[in-house]
Amino acid sequence: MTAVQHLKRVAFGLTLLGLAAHASAQVQVSDAWVRATVPGQPSSGAFMTLTADSDSQLLSVASPVAKDVQIHEMSMKDDVMKMGPVDSVALPAGKAVKLDPDGYHVMLMGLTGQIKEGDQVPLTLTVKDAKGEKQSIEVKAAVRALNGMDHSKMH
Repeated sequence: MTAVQHLKRVAFGLTLLGLAAHASAQVQVSDAWVRATVPGQPSSGAFMTLTADSDSQLLSVASPVAKDVQIHEMSMKDDVMKMGPVDSVALPAGKAVKLDPDGYHVMLMGLTGQIKEGDQVPLTLTVKDAKGEKQSIEVKAAVRALNGMDHSKMH
């Protein structure tokens, strides 16, 4: 086998690997971040944008930095801001769904330590597609400075 034939085979193999990886990549995660905390703060929020290539649902999130991780929704009803857990978040095909401080977001509760600006927080997202197939997505969320709304006072 010549060097050119060998290179073609390697390139073809890498192409197949790329296609296999693309076939399993059902949900893209972008701009994942976690709000920094002060020492002793019991909770924080995680935020990101999710885009699924087929109708899917975000079922749960887990992280080693918190004893309990829940998906919450912030909403206004009768001029009162409410926040509470939800069972899942719909991810319509091709539509970017933002998890942000003013809507759906991830609550990290019972923190195991302070989350400091510049750190990376590992998150594992569990997503289910329309066929019922589940996928785990590993994300490293950057920690951003303290600012905005403090969720630690809400229960």
